[in-house]
Amino acid sequence: MAKVTRDDVARLAGTSTAVVSYVINNGPRPVAPATRERVLAAIKELGYRPDRVAQAMASRRTDLIGLIVPDARQPFFAEMAHAVEQAAAERGKMVLVGNSDYLDEREVHYLRAFLGMRVSGLILISQGPSENAAAEIEAWDARVVLLHERPEAIDDVAVVLDDVGGAQLAVRHLLEHGHDYVACLGGTEITPTVGDPVTDHVEGWRRAMHEAGRPTDGRLFQAPYNRYDAYKVALDLLAGPDRPPAIFCATDDQAFGVLRAARELRIDVPGELAVAGFDDVKEAHLTDPPLTTVGSDRPAMARAAVDLVLDDGVRLSGSRRERVKQFPSALVVRHSCGCA
Repeated sequence: MAKVTRDDVARLAGTSTAVVSYVINNGPRPVAPATRERVLAAIKELGYRPDRVAQAMASRRTDLIGLIVPDARQPFFAEMAHAVEQAAAERGKMVLVGNSDYLDEREVHYLRAFLGMRVSGLILISQGPSENAAAEIEAWDARVVLLHERPEAIDDVAVVLDDVGGAQLAVRHLLEHGHDYVACLGGTEITPTVGDPVTDHVEGWRRAMHEAGRPTDGRLFQAPYNRYDAYKVALDLLAGPDRPPAIFCATDDQAFGVLRAARELRIDVPGELAVAGFDDVKEAHLTDPPLTTVGSDRPAMARAAVDLVLDDGVRLSGSRRERVKQFPSALVVRHSCGCA
């Protein structure tokens, strides 16, 4: 059976192949409703399937957006990836997702793979400054938008959150409950000192403590970002002689680990220990007690990133400040902090 072509669709619909192309691609020129219906009817009758590979070769772009995240198993990145996918679908695009596993070489691997597939653009949630990633982006002359954080090594447009300010809100709130001090579960020894949201969360904790005249020495504890390893750290911290009265966690996942450890040690939250996190993932509603945390408008951030990566007209230029779109953080008060 001969392959159905765009010419066949045009003949049956009584129009030109260019009009068929406008219908299939939803542009760039408008098509009258009656003509569009004829073309769609002809496509259905003939069983025509557009050759996406050929289209990509001709336009040098596919209907794909590449998205690289550090670890899609973590709730924050999973929810952000879902928001990006929804925003992309609104623009008629699909999303390819790669996990860097916080490894520079894995990040570069996905950069090369996705850009080699001629994606329409790439959204990068990078774990920190990457000279190799920056070189790869420059070599491909890629259309890239940084999401969630903007590493100093990559001079491209970005959609970010006020991470420092959000952490300050949470720590100030804990201190307002009358606690002598607030301990912090930050990152690990390999957490970048710049260009990483967890680093900014720790900086926000530090600023809030200094504003209140509280020392921070000996009150910052290293912990992996996930709940399982944070639980182990929290067991040692909470079982020790110097148990803190309140803990701010750089991620909600860490806070989940702290809550689990407190329950196991029969420590009442928030009566004996106040806890706050950062990210406001959906599970934060379901913890016992529900977790006070810092939230953001992830759908709006995802939509902004997709728009920036697809539309030349809205991509920013000029100074760093002009090229970075920052969204505000918001304190989400529940019960783990001590509020009724």
